[in-house]
Amino acid sequence: MQESSTKPYLIRALHEWCTDNGYTPHIVVTVDANTVVPPAHIHDGQITLNIGTLATNRLTLGNDYIEFQTRFGGVTEQIYVPVAAVSAIYARETGAGMGFDVVESQPHPAGEPSGAAPKAVVDSEATEGKPGPAPGDPKPPRLTIVK
Repeated sequence: MQESSTKPYLIRALHEWCTDNGYTPHIVVTVDANTVVPPAHIHDGQITLNIGTLATNRLTLGNDYIEFQTRFGGVTEQIYVPVAAVSAIYARETGAGMGFDVVESQPHPAGEPSGAAPKAVVDSEATEGKPGPAPGDPKPPRLTIVK
């Protein structure tokens, strides 16, 4: 039997750590054909998404995918991100977080949510237009690659 990846467990743990400490958890996603996000927010093949409790609805941090609803420019969107495509999770306020290797992802088990086409995004409404930590944040993300 093949051992499961530690990546989804670490993502959930760091999400909980951020939330418990009053930080805003963000994930950096390398967009692939199985990523579903609004196309207007794609930047350099990556997207940074705010996955904090105030920015998401029905957040699922699963072993194979991360799925939630959020608003972009006032429009509610269904987001689907394969865990395999997540390259980092970090606290926006401090930059503390962890980086990951990106591997080829699998299609969503139930097909694409809401009939959306696969695309990439850089920021959700809470951080729209900022490709990572907000200007003036004290430190850039401190990331460690986990295999």
